[in-house]
Amino acid sequence: MKTVFFDVESFEEEFLKKAGNGEFFLEPNPLNEITPINPEYKDADIISVFTTSRVSKKVLEQFPNLKLIALRSVGFNHIDLEYCKTHNITVETSPNYGNITVAEFAFALLLDTARKVTYSYNEYKNARIEPKSLIGIELFGKTAGIIGLGSIGAEFARIAHGLSMKILAFDKFENEEMKTKYNVEYTDFNTLLENSDFISIHAPLTKDNYHMLNAECFKKMKNTAIIINTGRGELIDTQALYTALQDGQIAGAGLDVLESEETMTETDYPIGRLDKITLERTVINSRLFQLDNVIITPHTAYNTKEAVQRILNTTIENIKAFMEGRVQNAVKL
Repeated sequence: MKTVFFDVESFEEEFLKKAGNGEFFLEPNPLNEITPINPEYKDADIISVFTTSRVSKKVLEQFPNLKLIALRSVGFNHIDLEYCKTHNITVETSPNYGNITVAEFAFALLLDTARKVTYSYNEYKNARIEPKSLIGIELFGKTAGIIGLGSIGAEFARIAHGLSMKILAFDKFENEEMKTKYNVEYTDFNTLLENSDFISIHAPLTKDNYHMLNAECFKKMKNTAIIINTGRGELIDTQALYTALQDGQIAGAGLDVLESEETMTETDYPIGRLDKITLERTVINSRLFQLDNVIITPHTAYNTKEAVQRILNTTIENIKAFMEGRVQNAVKL
């Protein structure tokens, strides 16, 4: 089967070349409606993409032979699943590669924001040292609210417990081990918002939780609360977040993901292709960068040597199994 990997970084090439089975093609560019697709790729049976690709119906229509999309990610909101369902295209994910990696990074953002690490560095570098403006917040004894207590959320809870934090969790399913092992208290969404000092989001993006944190939510939070998002940017209403930060409704935010983040991370993104909503989000994202109480990173929470290798291993295993007639780690369409 002909397989094309998109979004391939140079450090991934050696492994993928050695793992190749059949026709393997490696493409550094993401797969989207903007970057032209090499005609040689259009008869591919299998494609593999990372989160930087945007695989819409318009894109998928250019692959008439497509049978499998092997995702190098857990999330799949960048894929047109309805098209895949109607055209019998299997979509497989790479689960559990970054549970520890992402949880650790979420805490890095939390500590940075709570203790003003980056802000202090920038002030010091510019010879502005005002101790009052550098006052931070201790984590010991504070309440961490975790939205989504899956594999990553559970790792976040483990770290929070180790730092003697009280843990509140909101999830559809309650895990008894989390209660006994880390003293996690499951609660309703509003109670978590009202009582948490730090809120970390570890929920997948679905049609039901788009903008789950909106203006009304920010009004319910403590004005000392800090938001951490390493999930998906669309889980937060960016305009509402910006307003809440500006008005002092919450104290800060650590963000590894943004709405319409591709316009920020892809420096050659064509401005003329921006629709009104994407343009507005891009402007708000740019304004977030100007706030001293916000840390923003380029969707890099997953990015450790260990996690990247796990992604590649699982992706290759998924593809080889599919070639042998077995489906694993499939998204329910």
